[in-house]
Amino acid sequence: MTIQTFTTPATPPIEFGTDASAVRAHMPAVAAVAEEHIAALARICPTDSSHADRAEHGRDWWPLAMRWALAGETPQMPGAVCRPRATAEVSAVLAYCNDNRISVTASGGRSGVCGAAIPVNGGIALDMTSMQGIDSIDTVSGIVCALAGTFGPDLEDAARSHGLTIGHYPQSVAISTVGGWVACRGAGQYSTRYGKIEDMVHALEVVMADGTVVRTGGAPAGAVGPDLTQLILGSEGTLGVVTRVWLRAHPLPEVERRAAYSFAGLSDGFEACRRAIRNGASPAVLRLYDGAESKRSHGGDGTEAVLLVLDEGTETVVDAAMSVTHDACMSMGARVLDTDLVEKWVHHRNDTSALQALTRKGYVVDTMEVAANWALLDDIVEQVETAMLAVPHARAATCHLSHSYIEGACVYFTFAANPPEDEFEETYRALWSAGQTAAIAAGANLSHHHGVGHSRASFMRQALGNGLDVLAAVKKALDPNGILNPGKLGL
Repeated sequence: MTIQTFTTPATPPIEFGTDASAVRAHMPAVAAVAEEHIAALARICPTDSSHADRAEHGRDWWPLAMRWALAGETPQMPGAVCRPRATAEVSAVLAYCNDNRISVTASGGRSGVCGAAIPVNGGIALDMTSMQGIDSIDTVSGIVCALAGTFGPDLEDAARSHGLTIGHYPQSVAISTVGGWVACRGAGQYSTRYGKIEDMVHALEVVMADGTVVRTGGAPAGAVGPDLTQLILGSEGTLGVVTRVWLRAHPLPEVERRAAYSFAGLSDGFEACRRAIRNGASPAVLRLYDGAESKRSHGGDGTEAVLLVLDEGTETVVDAAMSVTHDACMSMGARVLDTDLVEKWVHHRNDTSALQALTRKGYVVDTMEVAANWALLDDIVEQVETAMLAVPHARAATCHLSHSYIEGACVYFTFAANPPEDEFEETYRALWSAGQTAAIAAGANLSHHHGVGHSRASFMRQALGNGLDVLAAVKKALDPNGILNPGKLGL
């Protein structure tokens, strides 16, 4: 029984450049969903086939889709938007769509930046945000059960009211849902302390393509065959629809500590972070910016790399982690900076207004995050930035480190270009192709936490090799009629 419910709305990205009722699909036309099917689905759960609602559910925060929105276009139009209120309704909708070969694209806050929520084949959009709430909180074990459509602030507030924290703070926390985090293997900004979402999930409730309801996990560890929870995590709605998530929670932190440092260059900063992590420190935030990003955001001189450190938790543990991190930084010749830099980052870390403003002005602006082993990071940065800057009209390619692990880290590239209007899409795709191809060739993976969706699907063969055939076989077994989020993950 749900002990707390919410009604947080999804937040749309850039406004359409025309009235929503006049928005058209950018992608090729798809077959309409028959009125008889829409009527049948409406008998299962609230279903809307208005033009405006369908237009909004044809997109997410993918930057290219935001560009199209200014021209009054949405990537694709679903035939209807279904809003289930309970797992039983999700099950009934999927069973009906499976029997009638209707594509289903599940979505939450639609905050993804890779087009995972775009219904490329039309069909229906399954809006999960009517399923918001907290089912239970086990304060002894530290487990919070939330419905998949629950938004980040509501989840964290509920946990904190019981002396707990989930510790998951993605930049999109205010406009993203628990189910979306699971679907794309999301990461929060405090992940070095609390882990990525796959480290937080204790159990899942999932509805399969034929409507079967499955529960995975439920124990702190196991040896009961392959981990089905991990199979669903990151599947972006292609293998099943997540309806409930049981999350591991931590006691509220006793203390918080902050520090900031600068290094002669990004490479020295990489090594300091590596030494800190390898020596057992796991501060919640360990963010290292190259010279250009340091100058832009932290007032550097354009050459020095700035590192921001923040940790929270039990005082003795936090003090130890900060001490180990300080020693690692000083061993690489770091200069200690004012911790006001950390406060400034905390205050502005979720602000995307600059990105939206540049998009409106006609700039190509996006980010690309990949993960790789420590030994490869310097070369990956050089190869990716060189490849991106070689693209015609490219203006900038910069980098920061955002998440660290015992064997490596996530490096996060921001790139920009100022092409002629008629070359915008060509330039955008060329920058992505150059950067992603160079990153994978240098030893990085395809994505650290943004997922694959539509925009990265073409790189899946390069990233997985024959592993993509294994994934396709799993997809065929679990979704033989191919109704679940078709066109994603390179499937």
